[in-house]
Amino acid sequence: MLKVMNASSHNTRIELVRDSIDTGRMLDLARRADCGAVLLFLGTTREWTEDNRTEFLEYDAYEAMAISEMRKLADRAADRWPVKFVSIVHRLGRVDLGEASVAIAVSAPHRREAFEAGQWLIDTLKELVPIWKKDHVADGSSVWLHPSGVAERPLTERGL
Repeated sequence: MLKVMNASSHNTRIELVRDSIDTGRMLDLARRADCGAVLLFLGTTREWTEDNRTEFLEYDAYEAMAISEMRKLADRAADRWPVKFVSIVHRLGRVDLGEASVAIAVSAPHRREAFEAGQWLIDTLKELVPIWKKDHVADGSSVWLHPSGVAERPLTERGL
């Protein structure tokens, strides 16, 4: 597990993990007396993507850069919304159907800010953070997907 904590005006917890995401702990850390909203978003492995049946997903990342980029996203969210806590946890390795591959917890004084910050965080994470997803399909095929949706092998598979 690679974990980095960020000391800034808001509390941040950023992690890449190879086991199940501890959502209970994320919620416990996000609860604040000065916040009326705690948002927890989970991205889970779905069985069907259009006509393709997924068996499981596999994630890989350029870990140091992924942690750095996730920390930057948390800081940018805190600059845009009055969030008091941001946690971003992403799985690496195999993620079976129904399991969470990513979790984002945000606490803010009001629900609107928590929802807006949470949606922006997941959308921007998927666009910018160097984490690749390999979709293992029921027909035996598989494809690596870059966050932007472009098929590409991860750096570790290319020997970089």
